[in-house]
Amino acid sequence: MIDPTYAIGLGAILFTIGLWGAFTNKNAIIVLMCAELILNAVNINFIAAAAQYGDVTGWVYAVIAIAIAAAEVAIGLAIFLSLYSQRETINLDEVRLLKN
Repeated sequence: MIDPTYAIGLGAILFTIGLWGAFTNKNAIIVLMCAELILNAVNINFIAAAAQYGDVTGWVYAVIAIAIAAAEVAIGLAIFLSLYSQRETINLDEVRLLKN
């Protein structure tokens, strides 16, 4: 079995990469992928903690987070498709939907 500290380290690295990608990119699809990377890093940490302490709670939280991530992707892609059909761009700098 893998030592949970390695899994927690991997989760921290993935979380950092996801944050960096979300803050530096202007493409909405890439920002959405970075948000998914952040959620997957959190899932890895939940499962590593569950393995460390022998508890099922981390697994339950991971399953709930996966369900939330699937809903987030579906809604995000629908918003981006609608945005692209109206504005013909998904660049976050060019989209000012809430401003007139």
